[in-house]
Parts: sequence; structure tokens; C-alpha cells
Amino acid sequence: MAVTDDAIDRIKAMIVSGELLPGTRLPKEDDLAQQLGLSRNSLREAVRALTAMKILIPKQGDGTFVSSLEPQLLLETLSFASDVSHGQTALQLLQVRRLLEPPATALAVGRITDEDLRQLRSILDRSAAAESAEEFVRLDTEFHSAIVGLSGNPVLSMLLQVVSTQTQRVRILRGASVGPAIENALRDHEAILAALTSRDAQLAASAAMVHVAGVEQWLAQSLGTGDEAEPATG
Repeated sequence: MAVTDDAIDRIKAMIVSGELLPGTRLPKEDDLAQQLGLSRNSLREAVRALTAMKILIPKQGDGTFVSSLEPQLLLETLSFASDVSHGQTALQLLQVRRLLEPPATALAVGRITDEDLRQLRSILDRSAAAESAEEFVRLDTEFHSAIVGLSGNPVLSMLLQVVSTQTQRVRILRGASVGPAIENALRDHEAILAALTSRDAQLAASAAMVHVAGVEQWLAQSLGTGDEAEPATG
């Protein structure tokens, strides 16, 4: 594995140095292996690993290319960590979300339009009428994604998607009393929308902070670090 790790590091170094630019096709396998002083097997393992990271992209019949290396693309691979998070790991991801989502919500205030507000209102109305926990979580995710998407910072939006996936939200909701959790979430969402409607960035950030902190507090308590309470879900 150490040899493969070395091969990965060498290819990364070529990309970082600018020797391999985004969109560039890798040299032929024999040539690249010789250039890097690697066996073909080690090179293949490294290419497979970098492809899984979306640093490289194979194109059938045309070779392997360096990807666009856009942060959003590279961060997508981290979403799995959120999907499978439990216990303290899930709590740590929520702590990161609490640091990122309030300022993202505040940024949305400066860019939000009347049409955006109407769309958010529609999402909340459909959330209130959701017939299952899964449908509610899907709309919950849509609501938050729409807001952070208005921040104007796609990297920030992608980071928030990574630390709070729909799978993780469903798991948290299922660990609670679903009815009260949904009621809490709807109340918090209404407060966030009201702040956005008033174009009050500070209030919007505070409403988002209260919402995420409520989920974080419940999860911490469920892990035995506090008193019982109902979460506001995602």
C-alpha cells in the first residue's frame, strides 16, 4: 500500500506543480510509469484511487484525464462520510454545520428575490403537508439547500451538503419522536423564512443558528451528554 500511496503522491505533485493541468490527458501508462519510476501495477492502483477521488476521470477509448478539479466536484466524494456517520462523528458534523450555515443564510439575504421567497414559501407549505418522514426530510433538505445556494458561494454550499446529507437527516429524525421533531423544524423554518423576508441578515443568521443548534443539542443529549429534549430535525 505504501508504494501505491507514493504513486498517488507523485501524480498529485504533477498536478499541483502545473505539469498536469485540469483537462489534461495523462501520458501513456508505460511512459508515465517510467517517468515516475513506478511499476505499471502501482500506477494502475494509484489511478484507480485518484479516479475514486474524482481527481482523474477515465474516458473510454480516449485515456484518463485530470478532472476540472473544481472544489464542488472533489468535495462530492466526502458526502459518504456524512451518510454513514453515527454518534460522535455525526455530532461533529453538526458542529461544523452550525459554524457554516448561519453565515451562509446571512449571505443569502443580500441576493434573495421575491421569486426566491415564493419558492421557499412553497417548500414550507409542502413540508407542512408531508405524508411521511422521508418526504418531510426531502423537503427539509430542499429548503436549506435553496437558501445556502443563494449565498453566492458554491464551495460553501457544497461543504454544507457534505456535512448534512439527506441520509443523515433521516437517521436523526428516526431517532426522535417524529411528530414533535417535525413541528419544531417547521417552527424554526418559519422563523428563518420570516428573517429572509424582512431582509435582516443578522436575524436570519440567528434563526439558522437556533435551528441547527437545536438539532445538535438533541443529538448530544441522546448520546448521554445532557437532558432529554426533542430535536428540530434537519
